[in-house]
Amino acid sequence: MKAPRFSIGSLALTVGLVAALMLLSTGPGYRVGVFPLPTAFTVMRWAAYAGFAAIILAVLALVLKRGIVLGAAALIAGLITFGIPFWWQRTAASAPPIHDITTDVRNPPTFVAIAPLRADAPNPLEYSQEAARQQKEAYPDLEPLLLDLPPAEAFGRALQAAHDAGWEIVTSDATGGRIEATDTTPWFGFKDDVVVRLTPAGGRTVVDVRSISRVGRGDTGTNAKRIRDYLAALSR
Repeated sequence: MKAPRFSIGSLALTVGLVAALMLLSTGPGYRVGVFPLPTAFTVMRWAAYAGFAAIILAVLALVLKRGIVLGAAALIAGLITFGIPFWWQRTAASAPPIHDITTDVRNPPTFVAIAPLRADAPNPLEYSQEAARQQKEAYPDLEPLLLDLPPAEAFGRALQAAHDAGWEIVTSDATGGRIEATDTTPWFGFKDDVVVRLTPAGGRTVVDVRSISRVGRGDTGTNAKRIRDYLAALSR
């Protein structure tokens, strides 16, 4: 009886599946408290290394024709498990190391109702001039939105846009022109807080938005994107 022939393709697929399991564990593992955030990032990095190894082995399997089907599957798994962390790292590197973004860097909207909810958050609510400087360099397009609507009508639209964005509304004050909400990122479950300020302007309304992360020095551009998406929806 002949021993089963060694297949590089099967080895490649095994490595690819291990990489996939490592990557898939990062977000849920952090969210349920299995490991802290630094560990989650370390696991993600090693998942990328394993994914790259799976790619090399898969290419060898395809070239040598030693487990072509398994090699093809391993190649897909490797590209995904290497590509996602690589894309995330490149995105993080391209964004400034700040986590507090606003449309008004001189007089940013302040948090009231959400402040107690951030009592244990590592990131404070005080807006720094260094954050303002870096934001102006990285996101010069972020400016207040002038709506051609009276404040009451503008507030209704602003609140609906916040609901449509999937934010958890903490408070909404039509009289004071304030909406405070929390948005949760899909993978790691990071909590980012948002405040929308509406100011009357001669029959029209100026809308300012501020979005700040509770943890992390940088935000991979998430807060700026959130503000852009919200203002774009609001201006339609």
